[in-house]
Amino acid sequence: MTPVEPGRPTAPVPFIEQALAPFIRFSQVEASGGIVLIACTLAALLWANSPYAPAYFALWETPVTVGFGGMALSKALLHWINDGLMAIFFFMVGLEIKREVLVGELNSLRQAALPVAAAIGGMAVPAALYATLNAGEPSLSGWGIPMATDIAFALGILSLLGNRVPASLKVFLAAVAIVDDIGAVLVIAIFYSGDLSLFALALGGAMFVAMLAANVAGARHPAIYLVLGTVLWLAFLKSGVHATIAGVVAAMAIPARTRIDGVTFAAKARRLLGCFERAGGDGGPLLANKAQLAALDAIEEACRKAGAPLPRIEHALHPVVAYGIMPVFALANAGVVLSGAAVRSLGEPVSLGIVLGLVLGKQLGIFAACLGMFKLGLTSLPAGTRLGHYYGVSCLAGIGFTMSIFIAGLAFGDLEALDATAKLAVLAASTLSGLLGYLVLRSRGGISDEACAAEATEPEATEPEAACPGLAAPCRNA
Repeated sequence: MTPVEPGRPTAPVPFIEQALAPFIRFSQVEASGGIVLIACTLAALLWANSPYAPAYFALWETPVTVGFGGMALSKALLHWINDGLMAIFFFMVGLEIKREVLVGELNSLRQAALPVAAAIGGMAVPAALYATLNAGEPSLSGWGIPMATDIAFALGILSLLGNRVPASLKVFLAAVAIVDDIGAVLVIAIFYSGDLSLFALALGGAMFVAMLAANVAGARHPAIYLVLGTVLWLAFLKSGVHATIAGVVAAMAIPARTRIDGVTFAAKARRLLGCFERAGGDGGPLLANKAQLAALDAIEEACRKAGAPLPRIEHALHPVVAYGIMPVFALANAGVVLSGAAVRSLGEPVSLGIVLGLVLGKQLGIFAACLGMFKLGLTSLPAGTRLGHYYGVSCLAGIGFTMSIFIAGLAFGDLEALDATAKLAVLAASTLSGLLGYLVLRSRGGISDEACAAEATEPEATEPEAACPGLAAPCRNA
């Protein structure tokens, strides 16, 4: 391409881009989603314990009707959030699970062995602790609450530690959280669903088959899967299986294949860019240059064929979920009245089961599984990591928050006192786990000597790497 002349004026930055620049920079910080989540949690607690508390609880009970006539669906706002918006959250969880199984850490038995073993230990021990403390109590049904890990919070705290933790540890924690999500989805589907409607389940199954057929037929437009997925969600809503499971099921049908490979795309893109450059030789406005516009359309079409709907949809949903759905869920569900009775309830079996399950059970289950895998020689410590790193991550996995609060609502939906007690215990346990994990990892003193030696031998970044966003940067610049 012809380089831009030094004296050639550049287009002014639009005012809207200048105004949004601070928010864009904030969203690019890895911990930003967790910060927004914490802010909404604190807002919910303050609102629920203020003179305006009646307005807080009344807001979420406001009936909202969608549709008309006999096709109307009416639910309280809280139900629309927990059954509707959270279905989108679970849809993104399903996309992450599918991606990890296809090309990520769960792609092979060797790669998946450590995070799978750790996640199983991190689910089994907390559930067993809770069940032991609540045996014979009405609160026994909440055994699934301490099994969950909130990946957004946990990874957000890891990001605050910078290079004190190696990148492989973040990958491990993300993989553990994905397996943990699979376990949570199965627990919700099997143990926290109501009376089943075979007709609604059959309709949901038919919609899933239709989505799979569209995938096989080569349909890639998101609108097709949106329509079929909406009907699938409605069917699950009426089936007795929790409606959020529809999100995970629908994600399994989203296409993950590309239509052209990378080599073909690169060659085609170079040819089309050459056409674009040659067509603009007169320096006229782009809007009036039909040849350049045609080249742009062809490049855009090539980009669509070189990409797959799954990562494109996941990328588009991430900010919606991180800065919209999860904060709204926290605002609607974390408002617990902090009375003297509520504080005293932390000594009850349900609270002890949740706090001990998340704070103690998670670290015991995950770290014991990791230690066993390393000692038995089934896997080895990645370069740059120590056992202390894995203990710190085991502590961070005790941040249950979003998923734990969600399961608490399913377990104690009709028992308001237990529900409030469980949510308060989740908040306390998640805070303790986050602080403990942060302090343990901070005390590790950074990455190991082997990692530093490997880092010192990293080559300098090449010019294309520095100029192209998204290309891997050297370890020292991470």
